[in-house]
Amino acid sequence: MGFHSMLVQLTWVGVILSFMAAAAAATAFPLALPNCTDRCGDVKIPYPFGITEGCFLNGTRDFFINCSNSSGQPQPLTGNLTVTNISIQGQIEIMMFKAEDCYNYTNGMSWNKTTAKLKIPSFTISVIENKFVAVGCDTYAFLIGNLNDQQFSIGCLSQCQNIRNVASGSCSGIGCCQLDIPEGLKNVSLITYSFENHTQVWNFNPCSFAFVIRKDKFNFYSDYLTSLQGNETLPMVLDWAIGNETCKVAQNKPNYICGANTICIDLNPINGPGYHCECKKGYLGNPYLKDGCQEIDECKETNICTDKQICVNRPGYYECLCIKGYHLESAVCVSDQSSLAIHLAVGISIIGLLILLLGCSSIYWGLKKRKLIKLKEKFFQQNGGLLLKQQLSNHQKSMETTKIFTTEELKKATNNYDESSVLGQGSYGTVYRGVLPDKTMVAIKKSKIGDQSQIGQFINEMIVLTQINHRNVVKLFGCCLETEVPLLVYEFITNGTLSNHVHDKSLSSLLSWEKRLKIATEIAGALAYLHSSTSISIIHRDVKTMNILLDDNYTSKVADFGASRLVPLDQTELNTLVQGTLGYLDPEYMQTSQLTEKSDVYSFGVVMAELLTGKKALSFDRPEIDRNLAISFMTAIKEDRLFQILENHIVNEDNIKQLKEFANLAKSCLSLRGEDRPSMKEVAMELERLRSMGKHPLGNIDVCAKKTECFLSASSHSFNIDVGTGCSTSTTAEYDSIEDHLLKHVEDGR
Repeated sequence: MGFHSMLVQLTWVGVILSFMAAAAAATAFPLALPNCTDRCGDVKIPYPFGITEGCFLNGTRDFFINCSNSSGQPQPLTGNLTVTNISIQGQIEIMMFKAEDCYNYTNGMSWNKTTAKLKIPSFTISVIENKFVAVGCDTYAFLIGNLNDQQFSIGCLSQCQNIRNVASGSCSGIGCCQLDIPEGLKNVSLITYSFENHTQVWNFNPCSFAFVIRKDKFNFYSDYLTSLQGNETLPMVLDWAIGNETCKVAQNKPNYICGANTICIDLNPINGPGYHCECKKGYLGNPYLKDGCQEIDECKETNICTDKQICVNRPGYYECLCIKGYHLESAVCVSDQSSLAIHLAVGISIIGLLILLLGCSSIYWGLKKRKLIKLKEKFFQQNGGLLLKQQLSNHQKSMETTKIFTTEELKKATNNYDESSVLGQGSYGTVYRGVLPDKTMVAIKKSKIGDQSQIGQFINEMIVLTQINHRNVVKLFGCCLETEVPLLVYEFITNGTLSNHVHDKSLSSLLSWEKRLKIATEIAGALAYLHSSTSISIIHRDVKTMNILLDDNYTSKVADFGASRLVPLDQTELNTLVQGTLGYLDPEYMQTSQLTEKSDVYSFGVVMAELLTGKKALSFDRPEIDRNLAISFMTAIKEDRLFQILENHIVNEDNIKQLKEFANLAKSCLSLRGEDRPSMKEVAMELERLRSMGKHPLGNIDVCAKKTECFLSASSHSFNIDVGTGCSTSTTAEYDSIEDHLLKHVEDGR
């Protein structure tokens, strides 16, 4: 009998599974009042909500949804907040504004101070679904609202001094803090402040942010210290209820809203008075409509009973009754005259169930494989695959040399992105070392998850690199767009970054003046190529020693084009959001947002100063007056202290003239006004001349002097250094005033 009981149980497993499938396929019931629209765009609008007069709950404007077409497509709004979902279980999801407090680097003054307010008296913030968050390294924030008709507030404090101390995934007070929200809070306001106007942390966090957000939609990343500026609204969940009375009181009044076949449920007393409506068991639909909850006919939807039973539908439930001549035993109709037939029927049922399970398993794996293929297609489009295909089709040569890698190829190349293969991490992602099947060493750049702006940076870098073919620019091998995080594959450069070689004392001593001049000449040639020799001009926008790679022969390679911009042929400048690295940013670009090729020239001037002095472009470990290398370098030149700031080991009797002219050229590049700077092509030609002078010190003196005179006289601001060129040199009062102004802000506001 034990085996027989097991067979009976297995049979009923199949019956239960069939019932569950039938329930899932139940017919949709009406959501809105008759002759009322139940949808705005992609959002369903169930009663008591509505989008026109007479279609929402009488006398309660909070249930009115404004179906706006101002954006070109229907968009549901409650007040000025976008609605993304309404549940008849008592929740409404909206996109809530955040509070923001931002400060300028130059003067420490607030340039964007906003608060966020939610004024919907009938709704409360869901304490189960949301949390209160503040983001920033110089931040304190408040959530203010009404609780039991009294004003109430909670606060959150977040501080940090260095980006290295901020850990993604942790929101415990270092860069991010979060608090649970008290139940029943209404009419809330969000506001955030700064202790020191972000002056200590401006280079990586100029703003404070405060917001309420769905718990399952938020995971803190250190990038949010800057990237949250672009997100005006964030998802939040509100609780809604009917009226301000209990079920017992409301049921005896004419405005009681629960329809037929429903039960009334009192709201949690902490959230205030009011009630919800729910359909009774065995009924489905909108319980707030008069006849919204309709009976489920289980017998009509599926064969829930066995072939020896009859299904009888009852109000709210069903019954399986036996055919005459059988009796009910363990939910199976058994004949007193034929147990063999019963066992045979049970056996066939089990076989059928096994076949069903095998079929379902096959369908499941087939659907899973199809889902994976569709997911890859989705990622390909999401990561800009169509744009990239179009770009490659417009550049046939680029398409011939650019490969689209599969996810499996790159996983194998990096040993599934093992931590031991990480080469470095930057603001736009992580770089891994990999080995392709043909033993080619490659660097694989993986952008970070969760930030669409970084995917845009990635696609921008891909498109820019397809335009470039230069020995001193890192070579692109291809990309992979089938994953959630897009990947770039480019040549592996073996000797690290120029920054390491200049600022690491053990490596700096090996970097002779000849090598430094060679590296500077190659970088200038590459940038000149980008500006004037490609089919469309390219502004790198992030020239710095960290983005210059060196191979074993100290040949330089310009890398990291994530911030670069293509300049149309009919334009000489672009109006963009200021982007780059502090210490290298063109002051004119910072003030005007007008990006030009001369912005790269300024950044290259800072690189030249680093090659001469061995100092970092920006360091808070140095005295305040020397923190910004560009300013301290210009000051030293003006005061005739060049040889006091040069690295000692690069100076000898044979290269003093070269060093002076190299410094003179760096000063021209660092002119505060772009029009006073030379072009990168002129800089590259001058550096080539300096290298030739080093190789042939006697044969080129006259020619070099003439070229230097012509080159330097084209600039309106030249050095107070006698470099033997025969050119008159002077420093204007205009430059002094601008320089002093910039120096003051760097000292005061960092």
